[in-house]
Amino acid sequence: MAVASPRYDAVIVGGGHNGLVAAAYLARAGRRVLVLERLGQAGGAAVSTQAFPGVDARLSRYSYLVSLLPRKVVRDLGLRVELRRRRISSYTPAVRGGGPTGLLVDAADPDRTRESFRALTGSDREWQSWQRFYGMTARIAERVFPTLTGPLPSRAELRRQVGDDTAWGALFERPLGETVEAVFTDDLVRGVVLTDALIGTFTHAHDESLRQNRCFLYHVIGNGTGDWDVPVGGMGAVTGALEAAARAAGAEIRTGCEVTAISTDDRADGTANAEVTYRHRDGEGRAVGRRVLVNAAPSVLERLLGEEPSAPAPEGAQLKVNMVLRRLPRLRDSAVDPREAFAGTFHIAESYGQLETAYREAAAGRVPQAPPSEIYCHSLSDPSILGPGLAEQGCHTLTLFGLHMPARLFGDPAAKQRALAATLAQLDAVLAEPIADCLALDAEGRPCLEAKTPPDLEREVGLPGGHIFHRDLAFPFHDGDREETPAARWGVATAHPSVLLCGAGAVRGGGVSGIPGHNAAMAVLEGA
Repeated sequence: MAVASPRYDAVIVGGGHNGLVAAAYLARAGRRVLVLERLGQAGGAAVSTQAFPGVDARLSRYSYLVSLLPRKVVRDLGLRVELRRRRISSYTPAVRGGGPTGLLVDAADPDRTRESFRALTGSDREWQSWQRFYGMTARIAERVFPTLTGPLPSRAELRRQVGDDTAWGALFERPLGETVEAVFTDDLVRGVVLTDALIGTFTHAHDESLRQNRCFLYHVIGNGTGDWDVPVGGMGAVTGALEAAARAAGAEIRTGCEVTAISTDDRADGTANAEVTYRHRDGEGRAVGRRVLVNAAPSVLERLLGEEPSAPAPEGAQLKVNMVLRRLPRLRDSAVDPREAFAGTFHIAESYGQLETAYREAAAGRVPQAPPSEIYCHSLSDPSILGPGLAEQGCHTLTLFGLHMPARLFGDPAAKQRALAATLAQLDAVLAEPIADCLALDAEGRPCLEAKTPPDLEREVGLPGGHIFHRDLAFPFHDGDREETPAARWGVATAHPSVLLCGAGAVRGGGVSGIPGHNAAMAVLEGA
């Protein structure tokens, strides 16, 4: 006799941070919840890993910093998470007058930052423009961020919320490059601004589709400030706290379970169900959910439903490099302490012109000659990720995020090594010593350095095309033409009433935020 599939109020496909947020909210509301995760641990791409044999350093291997995780979610779920503010916002090395210099942005000392602008550009003009521009983004952040955990507003409603037609036009209607070029004159300063529009997004300053504007918006509105903070204990501490909250509330979390199919039985009376089929080490399993929440890309959902693709396949565009160092490298700009330069975001080959050149080369199918990238040193803000021996020896972690490295470049097996070599050469160009001389060695005597391309991210953590946002980011509003269902109201609807998006591919997705997970849970509860 056939055994009936177990029934749940919600089956969640994918135990990354958004899936865990949804599970915790629903279980706390008394719903019966099952989470199915393909990997051997929950957390998805937001995990900490001992990446190098015998080296006691817990690297945030795939995602690095946190900005968009709402304090509301932390409070609601009682998360024991500490996010540490970085005093240094950024450092960007440069050459002026034939000598090395750089732009240091000290978030705690405006006068020092002003002096750095003046030394780099020769006047206060760019500093004053910087103040006005980021004053505008701060006002937008204060008004837009609170809307991300409420029902999805219309374009007109969000525009009224912003209350500034000039700012609205600059960020929501015209290519960002127009504003950057009108406000700033220095090529390096323009580039520092533009980088936030290109993280994980293969585009350029004047893209008429406004991909760059959408990416920029999500990078400057986090928690109403736009600050990017270091998760104490590593990214795994964030997802560990989320998993603990979900389990404590009663959610069932099964790892090593790869979902292979979803079938739906949608009915007009709202009694729809969906069945999830999954593989595990003992064979095949099935579970039925009144709602299925999918913490995977929309393209993955279409495959699970057996549907034809409705859009071009997602394509990631980054090179991630993880390192453990014996010591921080010395800089060509000897006026800056490496402990400050690497404490914030360290920009490499990211002037406005360099970003455009790299984009054009990559769009033509070539690894850029001077790949742009930025580096984060987690251990300067949070030494707890280092074992006692490493910390005492002065070791540090470095994580590099390279831009304009689309998946299409890596069909050739040798392309990864070419991309890595070119990227490290640009880093070496601003250092007083090669980065290779500073790398720690693992237990087998190999340098502590690993690189992850978009195909690597697809294979290892299931990001289609290695796209870190699952697909192009969307503006956080709707245009008024939608069905008034709870899922549509919260921006998590699919073509199937019983299936909701709860991952980065939802309307307000992207980054380590938990926002799609929260919103999917709210839609389920509203529709109960």
